[in-house]
Amino acid sequence: MTLILGFDDYLSPAQQLAKSLSAAFKQVELHKFPDGETKVTLPTILPKHIIICRTLNNPNAKITELIITAAAAKNRGVKHITLVAPYLCYMRQDIAFNPGEAVSQKIIGNLLAAYFDSVITIDPHLHRINKLSEAIPITQACALHATGAMSEFLQQHFSQPVLIGPDEESEQWVKAIAQPHQWPYVIAKKARFGDKNVAVTLNTHDKHNIKALSLSDRDVIIVDDIASTGKTLEQAVKQIQQQAPMSISIIVTHAFFVDNALTRLKDMGVTNIWSSDSVLHSTNAFSIIDTLARQLKKMNIAD
Repeated sequence: MTLILGFDDYLSPAQQLAKSLSAAFKQVELHKFPDGETKVTLPTILPKHIIICRTLNNPNAKITELIITAAAAKNRGVKHITLVAPYLCYMRQDIAFNPGEAVSQKIIGNLLAAYFDSVITIDPHLHRINKLSEAIPITQACALHATGAMSEFLQQHFSQPVLIGPDEESEQWVKAIAQPHQWPYVIAKKARFGDKNVAVTLNTHDKHNIKALSLSDRDVIIVDDIASTGKTLEQAVKQIQQQAPMSISIIVTHAFFVDNALTRLKDMGVTNIWSSDSVLHSTNAFSIIDTLARQLKKMNIAD
């Protein structure tokens, strides 16, 4: 029988995944020593196939504990280990932008490939590659999308909203949500000048109906994969507000909202800020666990 292993920092979603798969669940016990090292304790009995479920925000310590867990499981005779990482870290640095920079995507990808037979994640930062297997060189490397869960959630709250993508990269998510409902959508252009300095230009050209679109008195929803500093979202909100919409909402897959970004966005008049449970956060409003469970069943990993 498949066993799912979870950690205390992502316990409830991991238990929910086990329930969705009718799988057994056990927790990996971690003990922090005063010098910063971690003792990792696995269940005493392990089946031939295990699924480790842990999201990888705040990644540096987590990756070390993850590798120790996987290596210990292999040493105990486990034949197949699947990593379910709803948020997958170190995917943004896929090239050296400046001389001397490490290409961390390849380094971490190769590390994960050495210890895991399958890796499944949600909306990773893949800018210049088409498949997750290009970053993690294993056959079963699967990048899923939160758009199905987002679409279902938004349909419960709005009848005819306008969707906004704050940059060109967001179009894939916006389009996937908008088209089944024939919701109009607009994709903005972004120029980045640093981690916290961006400019967003919004041309209200409806990508669905190929005509000018007014946001006045409309429910407007900004859709993105990740919210970290919130600067891109802030710039998009400023552009949208110029057209006096009825409401502005934000929905993202991965919620970080560092440096008081939530407070700043709410002070700007954003009505709703929603995220998935890929990263545990106060804005969590919908779950991607069923999306992960369906994929595990499809890949016959959860048998």
